[in-house]
Amino acid sequence: MPNHDLSVVGLFLAADPVVKGVMVLLLLASVACWAIVLEKTVVLARARAQARRFEAAVAAGGGFEAADGTGLPAALVAAGRHEWHDHDVNETRAELRERLERAMRVALLEELRRLDAHLPVLATVGSSAPFVGLFGTVWGIMHSFTSIAASNDTSLAVVAPGIAEALFATAIGLVAAIPAVVAYNKLTSDLGRLSQRLSVAVGRLAGHVVRTGARHLKAAE
Repeated sequence: MPNHDLSVVGLFLAADPVVKGVMVLLLLASVACWAIVLEKTVVLARARAQARRFEAAVAAGGGFEAADGTGLPAALVAAGRHEWHDHDVNETRAELRERLERAMRVALLEELRRLDAHLPVLATVGSSAPFVGLFGTVWGIMHSFTSIAASNDTSLAVVAPGIAEALFATAIGLVAAIPAVVAYNKLTSDLGRLSQRLSVAVGRLAGHVVRTGARHLKAAE
């Protein structure tokens, strides 16, 4: 009776070439997902810290100087400054505030779109990896049954290794998909909360700038 290696490496080496290709593809997808998760975690942590400082400065009565000159808040303030320089003396305070808010919210959407880059990869892997792994499993089982038919031996010792190799592909698919789905939901939720916080800060900033127009016009210049 042959001695089958049922370790992870043994199952991979003994698998059909097509199943091996599926496994390699899933492993590469998993590595890519983890790279995206780590990068986005660091970037979002930095953005949250910048947002906290920005919120605190705005709450303390800060105007266009509320941003520290770097990061996401700086882009919002830059958009607000640009609109403020186009101030029309015939414009009402409500119109000016609406224009400032609109400009800063557009800048916010652009920055959030940049932060959102590559997150769809997590969603794609999370939704497709189990099916890719299932394809490898089905193919592996078909190959295993073909080998069984050729050997005319249906004992468990002959069937089990081939089935294990095939099911290993599904396991790798789940290993790739589950963290991707969890990370995607967590990161998109964090982005949503960040967007809400900055939207509130933008509204407060626009209102404060309009109320103290002369002082902040000087600051903007």
